[in-house]
Amino acid sequence: MATSAKRTKAPQKKNTKPAQKARASKPVSRGVAVPAIVEWIRERVRLGRLVPGQRLVEADIIRELSATRSRVREALQRLANEGVVTIEEFKGASVKHLTRDEVFQLYRARMALEGMAARECAASASRDVKAKLAQLQNELNELEHSGDHGRFAQLNDAWHRLIVDGSGNAYIKGFVERLRVPVYRLLFSNFYTARRIDNANAGHKQITAAIVAGNAPEAERLMRDHIAEGLEAVNSLGGEFFN
Repeated sequence: MATSAKRTKAPQKKNTKPAQKARASKPVSRGVAVPAIVEWIRERVRLGRLVPGQRLVEADIIRELSATRSRVREALQRLANEGVVTIEEFKGASVKHLTRDEVFQLYRARMALEGMAARECAASASRDVKAKLAQLQNELNELEHSGDHGRFAQLNDAWHRLIVDGSGNAYIKGFVERLRVPVYRLLFSNFYTARRIDNANAGHKQITAAIVAGNAPEAERLMRDHIAEGLEAVNSLGGEFFN
């Protein structure tokens, strides 16, 4: 009697690759990083595109930057810590209004920090940096008696930034940047009249000369005086600039 042979199934190969590995091979879009969101908002405050009291709607920022809600919220919290943004419960975030006393404190801090930056820039900045500073000074000089406050504000900002960068001190740079953003709107408003441009640039000339000559103590003293004169000019502004 013939016996039927038993058919044996070939053993199936097990998939030893975990499912997570397969998913990980797909590209994941991480979106805009938190520092980029912070800088995007900060720059718009600096340029007056976002004004004190203006609401910062998370949905608008998410749509504009293709960012995640969690990263937008973290960016807003960082800006709140810097004093650029105010976050209120049930109301959300808005560009911060500064009181006259807060502006006074900001300028006092700038006097110390930018004074140190001028000293270090004079003592250790490269020839290239000092040459760029002298070139910027020439451009500022051309604006005297012009009343072109918009252009002067831009060059003034570049001049201050170059000195801070030239100091080579990353801590000073970080703190000064935070201090300048909340008051930058003033520099693009009625702050720079033709007379104010001439007075401010007189200080610029002296500071530039001290830095280029490598006179560190004099550069620090002059920068402190320059920031103090700026504070006096801000104090003369009307109440509409303060909360």
